[in-house]
Amino acid sequence: MFMKKYLTVAGVALLSVSLLQGCSNSKSTKQKSNVYSYVYVSDPNTLDYTASGRVTTSSVTTQGIDGLLENDKYGNLVPSLAKDWKVSADGLTYTYKLRKGVMWYTSDGEEYAEVTANDFVTGLKHAADKKSDALYIVQNSIKGLDDYVSGATKDFSTVGVKALDKYTVQYTLNKPETYWNSKTTYGVLQPVNKDFLKAKGKNFGSVDPSSILYNGPFILKSLTSKSSIEFDKNENYWDAKHVKLDGVKLTYYDGSDPESLYKNFEKGNYSCSRLYPTKPDFKKIEKNHKNEINYSLQDQSTYFVVFNLNRKAYDFTSKNSDTQKNDTHEAILNKDFRQAVTFAFNRAAYNSQNVGQEASTKSLRSMFVPPKFVSSDGKDFGDYVKDELGDNPTWKDVDLSDAKDGLYNVDKAKAAFAKAKSTLQNEGVQFPIHLDFPVDQTRDITTQQANSFKQSVEASLGKDNVVVDIQKESEEDYQRTGYFAESADQKDYDLSQDSGWSPDYDDPSTYLDILNSDTGTSIKNSGIDSSTDEGKEVAQRVGLDQFNKLVTDANNVTDDVTARYTDYAKAQAWLTDSAIIIPTTSLGGSPSVSKVVPFSASYSTSGVKGSECYKYYQLQDKPVTVKQYKKALNSWKKAKDKSNTEYQEKLSEHIEK
Repeated sequence: MFMKKYLTVAGVALLSVSLLQGCSNSKSTKQKSNVYSYVYVSDPNTLDYTASGRVTTSSVTTQGIDGLLENDKYGNLVPSLAKDWKVSADGLTYTYKLRKGVMWYTSDGEEYAEVTANDFVTGLKHAADKKSDALYIVQNSIKGLDDYVSGATKDFSTVGVKALDKYTVQYTLNKPETYWNSKTTYGVLQPVNKDFLKAKGKNFGSVDPSSILYNGPFILKSLTSKSSIEFDKNENYWDAKHVKLDGVKLTYYDGSDPESLYKNFEKGNYSCSRLYPTKPDFKKIEKNHKNEINYSLQDQSTYFVVFNLNRKAYDFTSKNSDTQKNDTHEAILNKDFRQAVTFAFNRAAYNSQNVGQEASTKSLRSMFVPPKFVSSDGKDFGDYVKDELGDNPTWKDVDLSDAKDGLYNVDKAKAAFAKAKSTLQNEGVQFPIHLDFPVDQTRDITTQQANSFKQSVEASLGKDNVVVDIQKESEEDYQRTGYFAESADQKDYDLSQDSGWSPDYDDPSTYLDILNSDTGTSIKNSGIDSSTDEGKEVAQRVGLDQFNKLVTDANNVTDDVTARYTDYAKAQAWLTDSAIIIPTTSLGGSPSVSKVVPFSASYSTSGVKGSECYKYYQLQDKPVTVKQYKKALNSWKKAKDKSNTEYQEKLSEHIEK
């Protein structure tokens, strides 16, 4: 129900810049009155949920497709299509017992076939055959899958997924993963009916409601590019009693008029609206809804500014010579220069362009892995990172906690820049350094944020040293040279705010592994292509070979959670010190007015069966008051702590003796 950026990938995830969720009581084509609606900013390019890892796909398909498990309102993984599961004593085999009588339905609501264990085998094989961009989640986890994907074997029966009988599916892993179940909400592990897949052929998963089958709470009824996406409740859904909505409507929003959201709320078209305190109408809104403006919770997503370490494309640039291009390249490869930009960047001012001054720090994030994402032995992950940074003079007095602007420090920026400038001048680099920073000119808020970045960096370091050149581009050009660029060479920027990540599963590896310069799915956003000699050389110049070893060593620790987190903290500490990315914000911490019953939705720290899934959503007639929200929040937190504790205690019941 709140503003949501879409991620650069995200197993979920996809990412670019600003996806806004809203909700509405407006009537659908069937004139239903209990319809939840939200505003979306980017069309899905496929409905093949096993082959795509982008949020544009998963935000649609998760409404209609269930997998083995889902999240409850407290973040626990609970039965979905799997009514129960067992884990072998060595942690290598997961066996799931499916519900009987769960059916597949067509987009017309017609019964097609029963969901069986073979559907999960078919789904994974299809993902592997299609070279799914979400394979990274499971490719090195499931026994034999990497060999099949790489072509070392063409026999899928050697892969560790089996239908033991009609209602039993089993996965065999290469090594224990205590977080394996948190991967099961993803499309790459969701079922596909073999007969339907064969009948559809290449059209399976095309951007058409009839291209897939549905076993979930909603059925996709229509999808019109840059117009609307509509769902109806699946009346025959196996768990229909928990679906409180009659439907879901997604309306296209181009980002050009943020105030239109509230105007539609006032007209009764929307039952919630993201608010923008920097807009002229906000004072009037505050007056009308003095006790009804609430701030959403900070979540586990991380957005960041990324340096292009090896830029090749220059279709959009203010540089007027090869010398300027080379000077910028050399500066970006200098760690002191990257640290200088990091400390020069006023992230609170940047975030205030989106959420206003009052909430400017509520969603700030200073580490790629959220400091409280996981914990062990009474210590949060952030505590382990702090220990690893130790007495490093650059970081020992920097607060990396969430909702703190610990990175903005003009004195540190100037000190780091002085070191960088001395080194670079000795190498023949001329100043000022010009940094191209692209924006989608149709996006008002993100353009303001880019200008805020420019203002603070230039003010901190001086325009005679660094100039940030804002490149205003069309939506098509912006996506073509940024988020949708297929290769590192096509990334046309020096700095980009078009990156973010939402965790796929409950382990630090879900963040840090994606930046491994040899295997990471998002390293291309940094301009790195390690399949080339030049790419490898650049990666080594910034020390990414060291980072790769750190994450590899951490991932090899499977028998001691504390030791695993400690090793991943070493990788996060290296990433923080290297400053090849600058963490900025998370989702959440933004103001809204809403008629969505607070905390009625499911919740998750990873995956796509949390608040992205509208199965449990409920609407109320009047806006949620601050008092109602705070009461619900306090009750939810207490219940969550109790529920999570009980859940952890019962996990042993699933381990085979």
